Amino acid sequence: MRAIEIPQEMDKAAFAQKALAIYKKHRERLEMAERGKVVAIEVDSGEVFVGRTGLEAAMKGRKKFPDKIFYFTRAGYTAVHSLKGTGKRVSVVEKT
Repeated sequence: MRAIEIPQEMDKAAFAQKALAIYKKHRERLEMAERGKVVAIEVDSGEVFVGRTGLEAAMKGRKKFPDKIFYFTRAGYTAVHSLKGTGKRVSVVEKT
């Protein structure tokens, strides 16, 4: 699978806004049946592709639209990924 470059002139805010409008059309179904799964949205066609992971959703979308850029969200959540720290805090100051 080859990488898709994002055009410099692309209005990312408008892209996201359009994708979120598409998500809202499918929201009830997605949040009831697919809650917690990743949703890839192709904004030109309005189609959504669902997967357990971002890669799975992307592969489904790229199979139909190999040259398109997708917007990703997680059904029923505000973010696709979260960062959590579970390690022990380490001091960066050496004791003398």
